[in-house]
Amino acid sequence: MDKNRERMLVKGNEAIAIGALDAGVECYFAYPITPQSDIPEYLSRELVKLGGEFVQAESELASINMVLGAAACGKRAMTSSSSPGISLKQEGISYMAGSELPAVIVNITRGGPGLGGIQPSQGDYFQATRGGGHGDYRTMVLAPSTCQECYDLTIEAFDLAFKYRNPVLILGDAILGQMKEPITRWKQRTIDPNEANEWKLTGKKGREQRILKSLFLGDGEMEEHNMKLWKKYKSMEQDLKWEEFSVEDAEVVAVAFGSIGRIAKSSARKLREMGYKVGVFRPITLFPFPYEPLRKLAMSGKRFITIENNTGQMVEDVKLALCGVTDTEFFANMPGKVSTPEDFIEPIKKMF
Repeated sequence: MDKNRERMLVKGNEAIAIGALDAGVECYFAYPITPQSDIPEYLSRELVKLGGEFVQAESELASINMVLGAAACGKRAMTSSSSPGISLKQEGISYMAGSELPAVIVNITRGGPGLGGIQPSQGDYFQATRGGGHGDYRTMVLAPSTCQECYDLTIEAFDLAFKYRNPVLILGDAILGQMKEPITRWKQRTIDPNEANEWKLTGKKGREQRILKSLFLGDGEMEEHNMKLWKKYKSMEQDLKWEEFSVEDAEVVAVAFGSIGRIAKSSARKLREMGYKVGVFRPITLFPFPYEPLRKLAMSGKRFITIENNTGQMVEDVKLALCGVTDTEFFANMPGKVSTPEDFIEPIKKMF
């Protein structure tokens, strides 16, 4: 390891904020809500030191539309919130996807429905991966499980947002946002100043007129635009990420994401000490979902159990991946409970 790389002990929320700074974020617009408020608190102090713009908006609706405006000018823009706050941003996210504008959106989820509570939950999987607003759109979704991944994936999220000209969502939860771990920062990155030159709005200045819009009224125009977006979403599959833990000889594979995926790995270690051959498949990219890697595991004859901190959402994607080969059991770890490795041992043992 490079001895010059800085090591820090930080919360997951702070790791996201630091990752955004190291990714070259220029504008941050948000409205505070627990359990993600450490992100705006950190950026309110540090982003302005680097010459960036920090605005605590009057509402979630205002903040996402500020992000839209900054993104249209080619800026590396970001917002963050927690579940009901993200719900309020959905119209703006749909407009950004329709206008092909890049941004990073962070959801440190809390329980629901409604206001719910600040305890852990993974209840926003459908909202994140299916496009929670109106229209036939998708956001690329990354799900970290450690503070280091909070940092790493935030940097990657900015690059992917500009690569695809599309919002990228980081999906965490209260466990991940509030726990502390050491992270290693990357070397300061140089951002390509020309990354948005072909489309950003800067005033005509002698060039051809540019229009960024999500309204298409011409004959066949909307059909053509949606086909273009659909092809783009399919192309995102080249950037799939997932983790396979002890799956080579596993008889049972637990499928879990985010903090639950991390806890499931500890359960697998304990079960292996008891003589049970257990592995874990952890999707890191939730959209697009890693269907083929999971299906490939199923072809080798393994059995599956899906574990989520909700009443069953990602399990539908797991079933699609396994369709025609096998099926998966499901264990619902109810929102509001901080899980331990012991919670998953008995449900997994029942698979043998």
